[in-house]
Amino acid sequence: MYEIFALLVLVIIILSILASSIRIVREYERAVIFRLGRLIGTKGPGLILLIPGIDRPRIVDLRTITYDARMIKIITRDNIRCDVDSFVYYRVVDPIKAICEVENYVHATQTLAKTVLRDVLGHAELDDLLTKTVEFTKEIQEEIDEMTDPWGIKVSAVAISDVLLPAEMQRAIAKQAEAEREKRARIIVAEGEYIAAEKMAQAAEVYGKSPITLKLRELQTLTDIAREKNLVVVTSTTDLRELGNIVALTRAAKEKGEQVKKK
Repeated sequence: MYEIFALLVLVIIILSILASSIRIVREYERAVIFRLGRLIGTKGPGLILLIPGIDRPRIVDLRTITYDARMIKIITRDNIRCDVDSFVYYRVVDPIKAICEVENYVHATQTLAKTVLRDVLGHAELDDLLTKTVEFTKEIQEEIDEMTDPWGIKVSAVAISDVLLPAEMQRAIAKQAEAEREKRARIIVAEGEYIAAEKMAQAAEVYGKSPITLKLRELQTLTDIAREKNLVVVTSTTDLRELGNIVALTRAAKEKGEQVKKK
């Protein structure tokens, strides 16, 4: 009976040792192995074997990490206080450096990202911060990526999602935008009036050279007014005589043109 119990205990111990010596590392993970405190390399993905009590694995996730950097307080170069919401995307490309070169690579990377965001955006004016976000995000990405390279970290992207301004500054910007729209509208109206004046000057020159054309235009205007207001327009005898002359001249010119075509 005692021998069976001892054998059972031995089997349990062996199974426990085997269980502790076998680890499964996922496809997106790597295990950094330390043996008696010394680095021996990385293992994975898949099934890995460890020496129980001697090997110590540190699992590192290789997937991209999204750092949501919200409400980063910024004072711009023109002394405007604002809060910036941004995202930093980074991942581990060298697991050994990420474990051996920095105590906590996640905390270190995110703290550095905050510092660089404040530094870069703090040297910008508010107008540039609102209109040149692409340039600033590229500069921030390159600077963070360079500083985290010794840690085995790759910063793939930085995005500024929002710039939150004080209420009084929002009102001032809204007034400025309204003034700018009014300015553009006045410019468009002025350009239209200038073009209309040029056309009127050209028309006046044509009418000055041809009294008949002027009289026809006058009669056309009177006709339009009468049609719109439902009026009867009475012209002077002189106007009718001139109109008859115009019709006669037009008819003569037309007949002459037809005779020329027949010849």
